[in-house]
Amino acid sequence: MPSLFDPITLRETTIRNRIWVAPMCQYSVTKRDGIPTDWHFVHLGSFATGGAGLIIVEATAVSPEGRISPNDVGLWNGEQLDAWARIVDFMHAQGAVAGIQLAHAGRKASTYPALGGDQHGTVPESEGGWPTVGPSAVAFGSYAAPTALDTAGIDGVVANFVQSAIRSVQAGFDLIELHAAHGYLLHQFLSPLSNQREDEYGGSLENRARLLLRIVREIRTAIGETVPLVVRFSATDWAEGGWDQDQTAIVAGWARDAGADLSDISTGGNVSGVTIPIGPGYQVSFADHVKSTAGVATAAVGLITEAAHAEEIVASGQADAVLFGREMLRDPHFALRAAHELGVTLDYWPAQYLRAQWTD
Repeated sequence: MPSLFDPITLRETTIRNRIWVAPMCQYSVTKRDGIPTDWHFVHLGSFATGGAGLIIVEATAVSPEGRISPNDVGLWNGEQLDAWARIVDFMHAQGAVAGIQLAHAGRKASTYPALGGDQHGTVPESEGGWPTVGPSAVAFGSYAAPTALDTAGIDGVVANFVQSAIRSVQAGFDLIELHAAHGYLLHQFLSPLSNQREDEYGGSLENRARLLLRIVREIRTAIGETVPLVVRFSATDWAEGGWDQDQTAIVAGWARDAGADLSDISTGGNVSGVTIPIGPGYQVSFADHVKSTAGVATAAVGLITEAAHAEEIVASGQADAVLFGREMLRDPHFALRAAHELGVTLDYWPAQYLRAQWTD
């Protein structure tokens, strides 16, 4: 079985190890124009100098109304593309593979930035918020109720994803991830708890998966065959009658057949107030289930903080890679430290940092 520091190849992209940086929202575009800033350059660049194999940029909105908050990044115009290209160039210079997570927040859009302040929930239009959309006019918790997308609106969402994917490739990104997790728009369509439609986009599993699969196919056609395409799923809503791991495995297989290369498995986010039994690696079993049931490559995520734990996940075949979030925020050079702890010699320490190598 592979180890944590073995390279992995998706289509024509080889990633130097299986320590990947999960997309983590920064809510740091204070100008509210979707353009990544120097904060993003330093934040993402530090992971590249720290030895990560793949760095997936935070949820990047495919349209202004698709942002989670007014302070989110986007990729719906050329000025944003140019700003991303500068960051991507730096990541490449450090040997890292640059990925981007394309997203539409749906009914969870137009919310206050999650930066520890006192304001929560929907931002009113008087403060720069906007009306939200979803598969059905069903609100998330106490958020404002969305407007159900009509057929033209769905076509517009597909076009937005495709155009942002094209811009991603133009900016130099090596990999594209579609955000179909955490209760955002594509997850909202997948789950019967948020999708109460009675047309071809609702009801059966095939219908609820139609939007996601349409986006996968159209992006694959638009960007060609060389760029890897990943789908992030929430494997369960943690709620009775909701989206679950068996449906996830089926749709992950369909997504592979439509042109996706790997499923990034998380959980939750679509139902307010549920109890989730969190702990180290609490979502790994879902990645294992999807991989073994559907026969697709997967990545695992969820409070994984120790190098030995991540090595065991990959070496045992539970997942093909491990995504790190909070641990990377605490230590952007986690990959370099993990190599030391596992007795692996790397040839991609930054020359400027060689004096910091462990000698014991």
